[in-house]
Amino acid sequence: MAYKILIVDDHLVVKTGVKIILQSEIEGLSISFGADFCDLLQILSKENYDLIILDINIPGGKNTEMITEIKAMMPEVKVLMFSAYEEESHALRYIQAGANGYLNKLSGEDKIVAAVNSIMNHGEYIPDDIRSLLQAKKLNNEPINPFDKLSNRELEITKLLIKGNGNLEISNSLNIQMSTVSTYKNRIFEKLKINNLVELIEVYQLYLS
Repeated sequence: MAYKILIVDDHLVVKTGVKIILQSEIEGLSISFGADFCDLLQILSKENYDLIILDINIPGGKNTEMITEIKAMMPEVKVLMFSAYEEESHALRYIQAGANGYLNKLSGEDKIVAAVNSIMNHGEYIPDDIRSLLQAKKLNNEPINPFDKLSNRELEITKLLIKGNGNLEISNSLNIQMSTVSTYKNRIFEKLKINNLVELIEVYQLYLS
């Protein structure tokens, strides 16, 4: 029986290229295409697959929530996230959410084939550097999502900062002193290991948007 793969990406060239690479190197593959998250859910409601190669930025996508929905529909399916983002900045989130692997779109043909072979044979594709990061965070009892370090009040202020509120606006909104806002702000930056609002926005978009 053929190993069934569903490639979900809104770029036809990408899907076609990956299909050609895989079928030229691995025998017994049946490969289908999806274009967006809604399309993916409709396909899964009608047919079973062994592996989904899923672009992070597909139309209608919901970041890590996509994995939860997919696994709820088809618990046994493997999910390989496919992204132009660097592994170190995104892989941990998706693997923690239940993805079976993470692959950069700029990877060479050998790495693409190796990733699929690894999932077919071992159920996962986690490069050594990512595995080391996971182990280090676990060893140091450090959350993968840095925002888990924040208190409820710190997270509340973070969201107000992201919306563009200044110290005075936050002070009035939460009925606290401006000096208290500054203290919270410094504490947030320290916990997230950032130095300014631009970096806060970047980290927020990476983990919470």
